[in-house]
Amino acid sequence: MTETVIAVLGLGEAGGLIAADLVAAGATVQGYDPKVPPPAGVRAAGSDAEACAGASIVLSVNSAADAADALRDSLPSLAPGAIWADLNTATPGLKETLAALGGQTVRVVDVALMSPVPGRGLRTQMTASGPAAAEFATVLGGYGATVTVLDGPVGAAATRKLLRSVFYKGMAAAVTEALTAARAAGLEEWLRGNIRDELIRSNADTLDRLVDGSVKHAVRRREEMAAATELLEDLGVPPRIAPAARDVLADLAEHRQPT
Repeated sequence: MTETVIAVLGLGEAGGLIAADLVAAGATVQGYDPKVPPPAGVRAAGSDAEACAGASIVLSVNSAADAADALRDSLPSLAPGAIWADLNTATPGLKETLAALGGQTVRVVDVALMSPVPGRGLRTQMTASGPAAAEFATVLGGYGATVTVLDGPVGAAATRKLLRSVFYKGMAAAVTEALTAARAAGLEEWLRGNIRDELIRSNADTLDRLVDGSVKHAVRRREEMAAATELLEDLGVPPRIAPAARDVLADLAEHRQPT
């Protein structure tokens, strides 16, 4: 039986943990990172191209900025039909660019990591799209990964990932800004408790309340967030999320349909 070689490009936090788990699961792993040494059991390579030599699957976990160069540099070393799985958080457009770069040589799979990798490693929930996504899911599933295959082209997984990011990272940014202002006002512990209680009380109806309430009370809430923006300025905290919320509510107030 032919040995399956998996290359991991980028051995930072995510790539290093995934590579280590693949080795522990019995995979043959070759890795490269210009700044980070490979985990135990990973064959060290001197370049992306060297790591990809003989690999049937490549996990590109370097960065969105490096993704295209990594594929371009590795193409001469890749066997025809190899799977190039891009795990970087990037736009659907970049994923499509990678698919075009791969051309007829490699099959590009768009992979989105749907939760933080620390504590999960290879078992981090993944979503994959593209013609070779099912094959990718089967191979990595054999080593313990959980991959949800989307019925869509390269870029479909990235779209879902980034839409979720607008919500989750946006919420995190709002909490961070609010707590920074609360600290300046000497009320951080009170606000932490308030936010914690709100999150605990959240249920299946919370989403509808957030959306419907924003539309129904857009005018009043716009003024509320304008006042919140002024408060942050008075506290010496640069307002970013508060004025953004104010502007969204202003747009809702202007364009909402009469009831």
